Amino acid sequence: MENPKTELNEITRSPSQCPKVNMDQLQMEQELSFRKLVESSECPEQLKYDFNKNGELKHLDTNEPFVFNYYKNALERNHKRYQVLGHLITQYVYELLERVCKLQKVHIPTDATEDEPRSFFFINEKALTSSSSLIVLLQDHGVFRAGQWGLKTIIHEGLDHGTQIPFIKTALQCYGGVIVLNPNDNLIDLKMEDEWLSLSTKEESSTVNSSWWIPKRCSSSPEEHTIYIWDNFISKSAAKNVAFIAHGYGGLVFINLLMQRTWEVMNKVYSVALIDSMHHTLHQAKNNPQVQEWIQKHCREWVTNSKPLDRPTGSLVKVDCPTVSAGTEKYRLAPSSTLQAIFKYLKSTLKARKTVALSRSPIVTRSSKNKKRGNT
Repeated sequence: MENPKTELNEITRSPSQCPKVNMDQLQMEQELSFRKLVESSECPEQLKYDFNKNGELKHLDTNEPFVFNYYKNALERNHKRYQVLGHLITQYVYELLERVCKLQKVHIPTDATEDEPRSFFFINEKALTSSSSLIVLLQDHGVFRAGQWGLKTIIHEGLDHGTQIPFIKTALQCYGGVIVLNPNDNLIDLKMEDEWLSLSTKEESSTVNSSWWIPKRCSSSPEEHTIYIWDNFISKSAAKNVAFIAHGYGGLVFINLLMQRTWEVMNKVYSVALIDSMHHTLHQAKNNPQVQEWIQKHCREWVTNSKPLDRPTGSLVKVDCPTVSAGTEKYRLAPSSTLQAIFKYLKSTLKARKTVALSRSPIVTRSSKNKKRGNT
């Protein structure tokens, strides 16, 4: 595989500092057509939508945005149609991660049997073997999966705002390694698995009793998923500097990881960027002053606010990390709004970490060599 940085530069050459999803390139590759995924479902006429060159979901005939109420006075049918659309978008984003971002899908647990339900996450080829920095993306909780900040955001705001692709490209270009967690992929409904691409609303398929939910081992919750990937991949990687970018509930999940693997995380993670995080330092860190101090020094949170981007907003909790404005009051737009600010922050904290490491390393001088020889 070629250098991911080179490949990504060839895929998109946006003049903006924020890497964007170049839909012109995607349309050239017919196998990545979202429309093909829709055509493979049982509802191509009910979902006559596609992503345009700007990554916005528009109706093929009217160019209008997505409309939920397709059927009159039929909430259940409209909801089922929305679920099918969400499933198709999820599959499309997976393809973008693998074919555009050149990430690899890794199934977990690694010792799973052939018939066992498994989860997975995404990683670039050299993320675990390179000594360069590693960026880990941890999303909010919801029905969306790896590579998404929010499904509704993708549908109503587009791929640039709703997917993690701009973050992934920046991480690959500037740091070399990226891991995209999949914390919401916890259960599998064996009875519903074959009905995703159908608009059927049979009574038996919509009742709770018909579901047969099976938890995925080592990934039955966002917390378990994250700890498993830390133990088996991140902690064993050659990367000396790891940073997390966590949105919403993802912030709580990271603090849980910090409490469960305290010394490992404190030694390997140099910075954490939180976006409208749901963590609670006092509750989660309990009475551990070392952890609280680490959070203050190594974490920063961007919160939805009317103030300009990066403007301090203050925190009601003294032991919590510094908080700054996300530059928007809309929760769904907070990740895309803070991209440049977050990577600027990660760059400065990485530089500071390397400076400290350099200052602590012994300086070999001619006199010290002579003294050493005299003592032997």
